[in-house]
Formats: sequence, C-alpha cells, structure tokens
Amino acid sequence: MRVMVTFSIQPEKGDALIKDGSMGETMQSIFEEINPEALYFTTVEGTRGGYCVINVDDASQIPARTEPLFLGLGAAIQMQPVMTPEDLGRATESIQHVAQKYG
Repeated sequence: MRVMVTFSIQPEKGDALIKDGSMGETMQSIFEEINPEALYFTTVEGTRGGYCVINVDDASQIPARTEPLFLGLGAAIQMQPVMTPEDLGRATESIQHVAQKYG
C-alpha cells in the first residue's frame, strides 16, 4: 500500500540543524532509512517540509518508516493512502459495483 506522508519540520529543530551544519547529513540519513518512492521538499503550512510516498506491505511497518521524521526532525506528519493510475484501474470494477448498489 502506498502512503503519502506530508511532513513539516519543527522550526526550532530545523534552525538548529542548519546552524550546526548537520541538516544535510540528517536528511540524507532519514530518507535512506525511509526509502521513499518519491520525495519533494517545499513549505508546508509556512515551515520547511515536504511530501514523500512510501510503500508498506502492512500497517505495522508505518512506525519504523515515520519515526525518523519525528525523532530526527521534530516533524509533524500527516498520512494518506494513495493510488497509482494502475491501482485505480484495478479498483474500477468494485467502484462500479458500489455505484450500482448505492448510487
């Protein structure tokens, strides 16, 4: 299952990592651990952050994939299941079934 993780870095933690010169190394280590399929950096709610897509086989894998963001960056995160176009294509039949039943 693919999960989009939106993360915003706690400003005080981000400032400290930048000032002591460890931001790059910390980010590299975290994202090597998380191993996202896609990763984008931007502002999130006015602070440093980004979006990444991770793939998990079981929900029990989520803590190991997100704790580096909490612990290393003091990040706040949001998670949302996402689909590729291929995933959506495989879901079409069940969507049509539900639409016929409830639509």
